Amino acid sequence: MIEVKRETKETRIKVKLNLYGSGRASIDTGVGFYDHMLEAFTKHAHIDLEIKCVGDTHIDDHHSVEDVAIVLGEALKKAIYPVENIERFGNATVVMDEASVSCDIDLSHRAFLVYELPIGGKVGNFDVELVEEFFKAFAFNLPLTLHLIYHRGKNKHHIIEAAFKALAVALRRAVTINQNAGIPSTKGVL
Repeated sequence: MIEVKRETKETRIKVKLNLYGSGRASIDTGVGFYDHMLEAFTKHAHIDLEIKCVGDTHIDDHHSVEDVAIVLGEALKKAIYPVENIERFGNATVVMDEASVSCDIDLSHRAFLVYELPIGGKVGNFDVELVEEFFKAFAFNLPLTLHLIYHRGKNKHHIIEAAFKALAVALRRAVTINQNAGIPSTKGVL
């Protein structure tokens, strides 16, 4: 079990993570919709994840969303790197009713984000612009190369949830054990 903590003037966060778990989640960020997305991520990545965040949500949800993504990325970094005997690449397309989103990742130890989700506004009280902040902080603190591509959909909740689930499935596939892989790079290092 990996444990990472972060404390700032804006947030206090504790994350516990088991990369090869069963999808158990205990998530409390103080941001309901975000908790729902992280629970979906946990379930479909087949990781066990505990997150406790106390943040300055009386201002807005930005610091909690971004800082949890930072700590989650750092915990996964400890669990995954150095990359050895795993597939390294993963991809998935997830549909939720009318919505379809694809995610492609490379556990390359190189941070990059392609984010093509054309959404804005709110889902309930949640500012949709924070979705990109999550994926950016996640990608740059793990680090990994992450491409999220919107195909179709109108319901913002469905589009966002499809993106989180697509990331989860892509990650699960990328960390699949392959005893023949060694270091999965022609360079011999990542």
